[in-house]
Amino acid sequence: QVQLVASGGGLVQAGGSLTLSCAASGRTFSSYAMGWVRQAPGKEREVVAAISRHGSNTYYANAVKGRFTISRDNAKNTVILQMNSLKPEDTAVYYCAADQGRVITYLSSEYDYWGHGTQVTVSS
Repeated sequence: QVQLVASGGGLVQAGGSLTLSCAASGRTFSSYAMGWVRQAPGKEREVVAAISRHGSNTYYANAVKGRFTISRDNAKNTVILQMNSLKPEDTAVYYCAADQGRVITYLSSEYDYWGHGTQVTVSS
């Protein structure tokens, strides 16, 4: 089992940047595919970015391509989501999630472990 703690959310103006971090503990971090999943009020959870176990493959939702970058450091048990050119529609609770069985996944239902969310609010 892996424990996940996300941090770095906050309030930012449109066009600004935020960096989300997820610290993992427990079993070998490199055995998990990782993702960042967001949920806005009244909307379903959406995988915005995902990364494979050793970082060779990444996935981005169309809404964030070119603006968000996911990366991981297996030596430090961390995964980072760099968010640039933020828009009001990026406002959501962002969750760090881990998938034990797949190389990479863009379906929120396939993630096995979840951290507590961190709120990101983008003002216009």
